[in-house]
Amino acid sequence: MTASSQANQPRAKKVVLAYSGGVDTSVCIPYLMQEWGVEEVITFAADLGQGDELEPIRQKALDSGASQSIVGDLIEPFITEFAFPAIRANALYEGRYPLSTALARPLIARRLVEIAREVGADAVAHGCTGKGNDQVRFDVAIGALAPELKVLTPAREWGMSREETIAYGERCGIPSPVSKKSPYSIDLNLLGRSIEAGPLEDPMVEPPEEVYAMTCSIEAAPDTAQVVEIVFAQGNPVAIDGVRLDPVSLMRRANALAGGHGFGRLDMIENRVVGIKSREIYETPGLLLLIKAHQELESLTLAADVLRTKRQLEMAWADLVYQGLWYGPLKDALDGFIERTQRTVNGSVRMKLHKGNATVIGRSSSDSLYVPDMATYGAEDQFDHRAAEGFIYVWGLPTRLWAAARRR
Repeated sequence: MTASSQANQPRAKKVVLAYSGGVDTSVCIPYLMQEWGVEEVITFAADLGQGDELEPIRQKALDSGASQSIVGDLIEPFITEFAFPAIRANALYEGRYPLSTALARPLIARRLVEIAREVGADAVAHGCTGKGNDQVRFDVAIGALAPELKVLTPAREWGMSREETIAYGERCGIPSPVSKKSPYSIDLNLLGRSIEAGPLEDPMVEPPEEVYAMTCSIEAAPDTAQVVEIVFAQGNPVAIDGVRLDPVSLMRRANALAGGHGFGRLDMIENRVVGIKSREIYETPGLLLLIKAHQELESLTLAADVLRTKRQLEMAWADLVYQGLWYGPLKDALDGFIERTQRTVNGSVRMKLHKGNATVIGRSSSDSLYVPDMATYGAEDQFDHRAAEGFIYVWGLPTRLWAAARRR
């Protein structure tokens, strides 16, 4: 880095770095100190239920030059404060991706800010590159929560290729975790896995089975279907197959059930916030299962106009979260609407899991708007068929008037 470019960097003495143990965040530690003159780097690694042994990651940060290496258990708030709202919102970005990675970023940002204030840091940092979504999510969230803190982004500014970054780290005594046999970039938490890079950058290449870890293949899935029943209370899943579970245990159980039958794989071309398209592979078995069941229960318990309006706002909610606007005013307003709709989303949904599919086969609710005596075609039918003629006349009047004008 030249003297002039170094002079342009924001001055910071103590920095809290979002740390994963990967190449970029590991290199950030010596880079911040050697190139940008940071005096002290404190790392924070979030335990989001990814199942990794975090002690080696904590130690690696210390070995890389961090003065403190903090590991925080955020699993419970991740599920209750971020995953469950996404289920209530039926959040699917571009109609497919249930935001398993995106939902983690505002939580990590919130904890980074808390730690920065606890230790008296004047800046926070992350290892996101300039072409990804996470940089947007971190920068915007931190700016909303703590505008007084500087946000340092060395990986966005150092101008090194992947190979050069690895070489820089090796010169600083940091071994590379990436091998030629495993060229993938993987993000993992309790909600799912995202896999990209390597041969997956070719949209015509079928993902090899080796990239999957939370779901079995269709071929390996059991030949016998399994029926599961999911119970919801005010839009939140609370029990599976009659067993009431805490939120974290419920998510783990949903992952095991759906993943064990090969359900929850996504292969999609995704539109990133920065304007480019990327090919993404996702495994989100439990989250997709719960959203599908929740959608079905809403179809039974919400009035038609509320349901249609909510479906439109769900798209906006998912877009906002994907785009890093979790702490923004529009999402806050949408949360109020969604929360109000969930008061009557109580009941159970039966799903049949078989060979990569999760099929709804039953639903019930004490708040059901389905009235059997109105829907039946049997002798119990209470619907007034004679009223239909007048209704149709008034309903179709604008169309008939328009058609008459066209004929004239």
